[in-house]
Amino acid sequence: MKIIKLISIGIGVLFLIASLFFGVKIGQRFYKAYQFKNSLNDTVLDYDITPEDYKKSETLKNGQILSKKIINIKDIPAVWKKVSNEGVLKTEYQHLESIDFYTIIYKSAPKLVNAIIATPKKEGQFPVILFNRGGNKEEGKLAKAKVLFSLIGISRLVDEGNILMASCYREEDEFGGDDINDVLNLTETAKEIQKADIKHIGLIGWSRGGMMTYLALKKSNAFTTAVVGNGPTDMFSLIKERPEMETKVCAKLIPNYEINKEEELKKRSAIFWADELNKNTSLLLLCGSNDKRVNPQQARNMASKLKAISYDYKIMEFDTDHNFSNKSEELNQLLIQWFKNRI
Repeated sequence: MKIIKLISIGIGVLFLIASLFFGVKIGQRFYKAYQFKNSLNDTVLDYDITPEDYKKSETLKNGQILSKKIINIKDIPAVWKKVSNEGVLKTEYQHLESIDFYTIIYKSAPKLVNAIIATPKKEGQFPVILFNRGGNKEEGKLAKAKVLFSLIGISRLVDEGNILMASCYREEDEFGGDDINDVLNLTETAKEIQKADIKHIGLIGWSRGGMMTYLALKKSNAFTTAVVGNGPTDMFSLIKERPEMETKVCAKLIPNYEINKEEELKKRSAIFWADELNKNTSLLLLCGSNDKRVNPQQARNMASKLKAISYDYKIMEFDTDHNFSNKSEELNQLLIQWFKNRI
């Protein structure tokens, strides 16, 4: 009995230590998130769309810009800290000197939506690439900051002579519902960008953004080429492997999910309608063999579907994770070459 009691005490102590350890870790994570959010206060990203904005936008058409403000990354502490060292841009970010970043509010009826734009400072006409971010439920300045970070990550594309545009999606996130219009309407927004060559528009989508990219290729013929990175193509398989995606995302964000579950999941699963994608668009599929969020088999299965219908596609698999960690340089070079040859 004494041995059993000692074992029980030992287990209890270990459990207490583990609880304290993970509690501290979770606390640190939330505190960092709190610090990050506060660091965006009083910056150009710290603006919420108001009822007055909606009143001003009543006569606007889809895609038209209500407001446009330049972003000085030096004035956003969280961003500047990432790209600089002792007040000077790090070597890998020195090209940012040749790029202008903007935050805009544009019409995507019946909503007003935030977006981030990155354009070359030099004069000229440049192809447009729409970037579809991953994630869900981000709102306000946090959504804008996430998109800005994403564009900075692939900003070499701008340095090479492209314009990047990225919707933050409407705040009433439907995870691939009517919010797809926020992506499609950016093709109209591009017409208001003086340097944009609207005859050449491409797409990049990562994770959830990959799903949005497939939807865009289904609903529009405006795009010459697209890249999907670790994007889900089969929502049924995804929620089976990650049940929390159903309970925390699909069930909460997708309208009428409980009533029309099968129909709504199919709408968001390109594997079921690959033959409906725009046939005049080329497609590059990227996947990480160690991706724990979206099984790389989804990209492989999609590639098989595309092959069966003689679609212009290429699939590339890398020994990396969902975010392509430690592959940023390789990824940037790959994107630069793909769009240089295809857009």
